[in-house]
Amino acid sequence: MSNSEDLSSCIIMNTVAASRLLLRRYDARLRYLGVTVQQFYLLAAIRSQPGEPVSVLARKVLLDRTSLTRNLDLLERKGLVRRRDGQSGNRRVCELTQTGTAVLDELLPQWRKAKAELMQGLSDAEVETYLKVARHLARG
Repeated sequence: MSNSEDLSSCIIMNTVAASRLLLRRYDARLRYLGVTVQQFYLLAAIRSQPGEPVSVLARKVLLDRTSLTRNLDLLERKGLVRRRDGQSGNRRVCELTQTGTAVLDELLPQWRKAKAELMQGLSDAEVETYLKVARHLARG
């Protein structure tokens, strides 16, 4: 087998290529509101996990603490999120502002439309297989 064959069948290289393409496509779809895909998922996680500490959010959106903090700082400067002290000790929690809620409400249909376009041509079985493999590999 040649090196080019090795690379073309490499799970890592294909995953990286697919990830970059998908991130660019989704970022382009959400850009008009000044939000990236990671920030969109972070806004959605904050809404769906109210009162959760920042450390829990980091695990939910699969961001390291530095990336999470950077994205929260950006969202806070945009007026979409506010951080406050949690109920126990030094735990920080995040909440959506009214503007953040409105932006997320506008982003959700765009995300659903992009997701539907992405799924065109794939069977339910193919999607399920992909998700099963991706989740398995993500467990490390």
